[in-house]
Amino acid sequence: QVQLVESGGGLVQAGGSLRLSCAASGRTVSSHAMGWFRQAPGKEREFVAAISWSGGRTRYADSVKGRFSISRDNAKGMVYLQMNSLKPEDTAVYYCSAGPVYGGLGYNEYDYWGQGTQVTVSS
Repeated sequence: QVQLVESGGGLVQAGGSLRLSCAASGRTVSSHAMGWFRQAPGKEREFVAAISWSGGRTRYADSVKGRFSISRDNAKGMVYLQMNSLKPEDTAVYYCSAGPVYGGLGYNEYDYWGQGTQVTVSS
């Protein structure tokens, strides 16, 4: 099993930056592809970014491409989401996820989830 714990959320002004962290633990956690999703009130959980187990491949939603960057450090069991040029529409609860196959865009393609961290962007 894999356990995921997010941190780093908070309140930031539009145009600012925030870095989310996901601490991953469990057997063979480094072999999992990782992803970030977000969910705003009343909306479906939305794909944000994904990274392969080795960190060699990444994928982003069009809405965040060029602004967000996903990375991982398998030695530390950490996954990060660097968020720059934040917009009010980025406001959501952000979830770290893990799954067996890289690049999944649907939340049902991931097996493990963190509890989420709130990101609020003010205008």
